Amino acid sequence: MLKNILAVIAGIITGSICIWLVETLNHILYPFPEGIKPNDMEGFKSYVETLPFLGKFMVIVGYAVGAVVAGFVSTKIAKNGKLTAAAICGIIFMIFTIYNMTVLPTPVWFWVLGIVVWGLVFLGGKLALDKN
Repeated sequence: MLKNILAVIAGIITGSICIWLVETLNHILYPFPEGIKPNDMEGFKSYVETLPFLGKFMVIVGYAVGAVVAGFVSTKIAKNGKLTAAAICGIIFMIFTIYNMTVLPTPVWFWVLGIVVWGLVFLGGKLALDKN
């Protein structure tokens, strides 16, 4: 039981790091406007709203990379031959994604991809099972 909990925590941490790395690259390509402060939610909403398609799509790419890595790491650590840890990671990330999409101005295509992409945790989990 403890091993499964640690597997999920490790999956969430490694998936989050991957998302952060891709989003950091995205902020280099599409920097924040001058004067935006870290806690300025209205400024951040304006930034997201004016972000071009590729800038928004890069967020989905980050989610996809994070999903595969989270599924792989959690399944590898759980070592139980099941994709349960990967599924839990996917559900947790999907909840956070839905929350973000409700507070930020995101288009319909982003909602669809933002939810569907978390199914990639199963690809990562399957890759981990195939390596055992």
